[in-house]
Parts: sequence; structure tokens; C-alpha cells
Amino acid sequence: MNMEVAGRLTALRKKMAETGADLVAIAPGSHMDWLVGFHPHPDERPCLLLVGREREAFLMPVLNAEGTREETDIAFHNWADADGPDAALAAALEDVGGREARNVVLDETMRADFALLLLGALPDAAHAFTDRTLGRLRMRKDEGEIEKLKMNAAIADRAMQKAFATIRPGMTEKELAQEIKEHFGSEGAVPAFWIVGGGPNGAFPHHQTGERKLGEGDAIVIDIGARKAGFPSDITRMAAIGQPPEGYGQFHTIVENAVQAAMKAARPGVRAKEVDAAARKVIADAGYGDYFVHRTGHGMGIDGHEPPYITATSDTVLEEGMVFSIEPGIYLPGRFGIRLEEIVVLREDGPEVLSSLPRDLHITIEK
Repeated sequence: MNMEVAGRLTALRKKMAETGADLVAIAPGSHMDWLVGFHPHPDERPCLLLVGREREAFLMPVLNAEGTREETDIAFHNWADADGPDAALAAALEDVGGREARNVVLDETMRADFALLLLGALPDAAHAFTDRTLGRLRMRKDEGEIEKLKMNAAIADRAMQKAFATIRPGMTEKELAQEIKEHFGSEGAVPAFWIVGGGPNGAFPHHQTGERKLGEGDAIVIDIGARKAGFPSDITRMAAIGQPPEGYGQFHTIVENAVQAAMKAARPGVRAKEVDAAARKVIADAGYGDYFVHRTGHGMGIDGHEPPYITATSDTVLEEGMVFSIEPGIYLPGRFGIRLEEIVVLREDGPEVLSSLPRDLHITIEK
């Protein structure tokens, strides 16, 4: 077992002791990736990593065992389709000291049938999700994780610059998105999402990029991200063809001020809802609170969206090393939308912005 995996298992067991958890059950996905550096092929066959107070083991479909064995020296309890998983699960629970577990932590992304299988084997156990254990550990990034996020942010900056250089009247949203995706691919990154919302389409925060042609006077929301080296990027900037719509500058300034207010509020020890409130107050005081229709931000790490969530109700206390977005917006139905997004890592003295791309109206492009 490599030192990073051993260290993360030790940290998880410390959290288990602090919270009274006897067993943590993790399905193939990002929690498993973070903890042990890989996950087996996910399908309908129950596959779990079980972490007890002293030992850990896999419940493993036999057809995945050979390909996964080289990834780890953690014990496997294999099961075949002909036999079903019950006996292997009982053996795995015995191995990790989990047969008498009373407090079980479940990976919240786990398939419901996996969870029911496990809880059926532990009928007297209470269960909770990972927010106080594994999820809490994942919120604070180490410098290796931060460097990968910075690398991805730089790639996203260049993809956005490619978009700015490519925009022209008459091209469709999809055509602009294709240019962005091709740039990501040229840098070895896999495109993850692309929102190109021109004119009134920008008033839909999660607009589905379509066939609308971009024209003179359009304000264009461009929200893009990709993945490389196991980590994502996410950035939103504004562009226009020619002069932006009437009144655009005023709204852009309001949103920029909201970004800055959230940045100023974000400090270790502050609750996430205080950062949301700082951004929301700027927009509400300008008279457009009803047009800021989403949270201020989301965490980012192995997953593009993960805790901490910067919402009006979140009591999560922000800590140094947390990485999250700050992305307030104003959406005016039938006219346009404006969103400006930064990914930040929280340092002792406040947020460090990962992007180097300006947010101001100089992004507007005349062609």
C-alpha cells in the first residue's frame, strides 16, 4: 500500500473514531478514487470498499477482480454471478470487524440496491452519509491536488481565449462550443460540459447549447470545463458581438461587485452561508435579488461539483485548503444573463483565484 493511500485511510479512521462510526462503505466512484486511487468498473453488480476501525476489504465481483488486483493489495472477497454476493459480503464484514457495526457510513452516491444489500446484512445498524467523515476530509485539498486544479484552470483560460478569438456573427452556439471542445482536446483535456447562451438564451443558467445563431449585440454566457489528470476545470465569462445590449454594463458591474464581495467575505472560520449572503446582498441592494436564482458556489476537487456548497443555508465552516466556485449571476428573461465565475482555493488570508483571465467588459469582442 502506498503512503498516500495509507495516510488517507489513517485520516478516515481518525474521523470514524471522532464521529463514532464503526464502518464506512464506499462504492465505485470519486470517494473511492480519492481514498485508494482507483475504482473498479461500475455496474449493477455490488462492489464495495468496506473500511472498519482497523482493517479494510473489497466486496468484489469476480469478473472485475483480475483487472483490479494489480491496483491494490487490499483484501478481496470475490463473488460470482452464479452465487450472488451475500456470502462474500458476510466474509468481508467479518474481515474488517464490521459484523456487529452499529453506526455505518454510506457513500451517498451508492446505488440504492447496494445500500439495501449492506443494510440488510446489518439490520440493527444506524446509517449516515459521509459529510462528517470521508466527505469532510475531501473538502480540504493538499498541494498536489491544488496543482492539478491550477493546471486545469490554465487550460480552461486558454480554451476561453480561443472562444473569444473565434466568435463571429452568424455562427451557432454549437459551433462556438465545438471550437472550445477542440481546444480542450488539443491540450489533452476531455471536455466535460459547455454552456454557450447567446442573447435571451443566456437568461437560462443551465441553457442547453443549441442551434441559435449569434448576432450583433448579443451578450453571450460562456461556461465551460474539462478534465485532465483526474481533476476538472470550470470557468464562466461574458462576451459580446459588437456593442453589448443596452444596460449591459450596469448589470456586469453589479455581478462583478458581487464576486468581489464574496471574495472579501471568504475567510477561514466563516460559514459558507455568509459568503453567499455577501454576494446576494450586492445584487439585492441593486434591486435584482429576484434575478439571482442559484447558489453562489460549489466545491470542486475530483468531482466538478462537491462540498462545500456556498448556499444561503449552509453552516459549513470554511477551512484553509478548501476549493470552491464563486459565481453570482443576474438573469433577465427575454433579454440576457450575466454570470462571472472564479474557482478559488481558500488560503489563510483569503481566496487565491486559480484563473488569470480578467472578468471585466474588455472580454467583449467586436467583429
